Amino acid sequence: MSRGRTAKVLAHRYDGGLRRQPDQLIVEEPLEIHLDGVLVATTMRTPGHDFELAAGFCFTEGLLAGAPVRQCRYCGTGSAVDSEFNVVSVDTGGRAPVPVPRLTTTTSACGMCGTTAIDELRGRLHPLPPRPPVGLDVLAGLPGTLGGDQELFDLTGAVHAAVAFDRSGAAVLGREDVGRHNAVDKVVGRLLLDGALPAHELGLWVSGRASFEIVQKAWAAGLGTVVAVSAPSSLAVSAARLAGMTLCGFARGGRLNVYSGLEG
Repeated sequence: MSRGRTAKVLAHRYDGGLRRQPDQLIVEEPLEIHLDGVLVATTMRTPGHDFELAAGFCFTEGLLAGAPVRQCRYCGTGSAVDSEFNVVSVDTGGRAPVPVPRLTTTTSACGMCGTTAIDELRGRLHPLPPRPPVGLDVLAGLPGTLGGDQELFDLTGAVHAAVAFDRSGAAVLGREDVGRHNAVDKVVGRLLLDGALPAHELGLWVSGRASFEIVQKAWAAGLGTVVAVSAPSSLAVSAARLAGMTLCGFARGGRLNVYSGLEG
């Protein structure tokens, strides 16, 4: 790629006196995602792992409908350099249903009303299969185990992380992005391209809050546990309970709240 994921700028810092100094900022650029030639989304993201993001988005949004991804490539109608590596085409050879174009930019605020969103998930996804729960002591320890390996956050303080972990709490795969939902899609996209879905033996740790979108994406990928450093939303809790997923929030300092997964 022609540019990095961080950019150096000059800023003025005030700490009793004013001085000029360089600062490292995260790069944020739009990515157009095309599925079989149709523009399905434009998302603001941190460049890097773009094929994983595009494939993961198409999968977690239900656009693939079981069709395998044959190829991901930059652009598709011209030079990747001309589009500044900000257009990715996902190709299923026409095996995926013809998608409905989405012309607005995807953000953490995108979505439908709560009732419609839950009904859509109920029609598209099945409850997760029963599985032995991961120990609460393991889940409570995830921030200390997984939270220290965030290269871009250490440089900029401006990105979210998503990490797939195994039953022992060890990291399997992690990604960072300026968008929390993008970080999750990058993890899911990598698992998809590796043929590792559904990932029923893995859980997902996220460095921010647990939104409805994150629970939806984890459910689509078969991830039975989601642990967030911050709070879940009420709609995320409803979706997790519908999925039969363990959902934890406020996982900090060896403590957490369990919102789903201990019922009954």
